[in-house]
Amino acid sequence: MNRSLRVAVAEDEPLMRKYLEETLTVLGHQVVLVAKTGKELVQQYPSVRPELIITDVRMPDMDGLEAAEAIYATDLVPIIVVSAHHDPELIERAENSHVIAYLVKPIKQENLVPAIAIAMRRFQEFQATRREANDLRQALEDRKILERAKGILMKRTGLDEPDAFRRLQKLARDNNRKLVDIARNIVMAEEAFQKGEA
Repeated sequence: MNRSLRVAVAEDEPLMRKYLEETLTVLGHQVVLVAKTGKELVQQYPSVRPELIITDVRMPDMDGLEAAEAIYATDLVPIIVVSAHHDPELIERAENSHVIAYLVKPIKQENLVPAIAIAMRRFQEFQATRREANDLRQALEDRKILERAKGILMKRTGLDEPDAFRRLQKLARDNNRKLVDIARNIVMAEEAFQKGEA
């Protein structure tokens, strides 16, 4: 992963903040947001929409993990957490949040390069899995609608299942519409019809 990224940095220690900003720039990335607190990160995030967030854990106002949760409630973005602390409670919180990598200070440039590359790769894999799950969910929903529409046609017209399916296909072809759209219209019409009978 050598492409330049738009990065947000949240760090309350001025020296560490400057170090991250300079190191990321040297690595060819563009630092589009520098925040001193988690709250500042959350407030400024929507206006810059970075491709990666690197945040300290312990900061005033709102810590980095709380900020990660707040951002994830509205948007998906890879997050690397940096901390001088590696106590089990913090690590467990990081595992249960949307953090992709956890780096312990002091952070060297040679640690940052693979952490960023791995974080971006993991995030791409996560996005692909999410899309796949959404596609499967949609396919299942479409299948249910088709089955309901077939059932309605069979009941209303006396057709058997293969003929009901062929009728749906013909309606879709004749109207230049997707099969599932035709099925959805049939289901909606049936629901309206049943309400009218009630």
